[in-house]
Amino acid sequence: MNYIDLSRTITPDLPKWPSDPFKLTPIVKYGFVVDEIIESSMHVGTHIDAPSHMIDGGKSLAQYPPERFIGPGKLLDARGKDVIDTDILEGVDIQTGDIVFIITGCDNKFGTPEYFEKYPIFTESFGKKLVQKKVKIVGIDSPTPDNEPFPVHQILLGGDVLIIEMMTNLDKLLGIPKFDVIALPPKFDTAGSFIRVIASSP
Repeated sequence: MNYIDLSRTITPDLPKWPSDPFKLTPIVKYGFVVDEIIESSMHVGTHIDAPSHMIDGGKSLAQYPPERFIGPGKLLDARGKDVIDTDILEGVDIQTGDIVFIITGCDNKFGTPEYFEKYPIFTESFGKKLVQKKVKIVGIDSPTPDNEPFPVHQILLGGDVLIIEMMTNLDKLLGIPKFDVIALPPKFDTAGSFIRVIASSP
C-alpha cells in the first residue's frame, strides 16, 4: 500500500491569512522541550470546515462519526483555471459518499503573498452539483473556494459537504485512478480544525 500525506506541517512560521492569530511556543525545562503551547485560529494550515463555520445551527466536527471522514477519493484537475465550474466534472464518475479533491496548482505558491491573494474560485453551480452528488468532502490546495460573502461555503456546508482547505501534494495523486482517503480531525466541538489527510492506493 502506498500512503501520501496531503497535509501541511504546522510549524512556528506557518504561512496564514493575515487576520488569523497563530503562535506555537515551545516550553523548555530541564534542558529539553517538555511541551508546546499553541494559540491559534482553527483555520490555519491544512484544515477542515464543519457546517457550523457558516451555517446557523449547523453541526460541529464532533457531531460526525469517524466514518464521515473516510471514503473513496476522486481527483479533479483544475490547474490553469481562474474559475472552477461544472465542466470539470465531465467524464468523471462521482458517486455518493466520495471525497473529492481539486488540484489548482496553488500549492506551488504556498509561502508567498500571492497564495492568499490570487486563487481560483468555485461557481455556485459547481458547489450545488457537488451537493447534488452527495459527496462527503471537497478538498482543495488553495486557501478557499470563494470570497466574501462566501456563497459557495454556504452551499457546500448547508448541503452537509465538509471542506478541506490548504492541502498539499495533490500532484502526487495525478495518474492514480483509485485511492482511499482518511481525513480525521481531532474530536473538537468546533466549526473547524487542523487535520491530517492521508490518501492510500494499492
